[in-house]
Amino acid sequence: QYQLVESGGGLVQPGGSLRLSCAASGFTLDDYAVGWFRQAPGKEREGISCISRGDGSISYLGSVQGRFTMSRDNAKNAVYLEMNSLKPEDSADYYCRAKASCVYLTDYDVLSLTSWGQGTQVTVSS
Repeated sequence: QYQLVESGGGLVQPGGSLRLSCAASGFTLDDYAVGWFRQAPGKEREGISCISRGDGSISYLGSVQGRFTMSRDNAKNAVYLEMNSLKPEDSADYYCRAKASCVYLTDYDVLSLTSWGQGTQVTVSS
């Protein structure tokens, strides 16, 4: 019954903002590195950000760096992704997963603690 639930997606205009949430249940999210991923229709899943367990350092995909900000709220057992200056190419389903580390943004080392959830859909369009 370990679970990660994404929320906060929606429809926004280009240049708009959204804040996505990743809420954990059944385990302590602070014990793990956590990655955000997205997948657009017909495209492969890509890792876009990762927050480390130890020093809390954060890595971003180049295309989102400077626009997206990842953070933790350990009291709420959650991780967030603040997305600003959204572009149509940001449209995708967004997912979070616990990861072994943030050495890479890719999903090769996501932990089987949970599986891929339903995600939350982000649509950036006029």
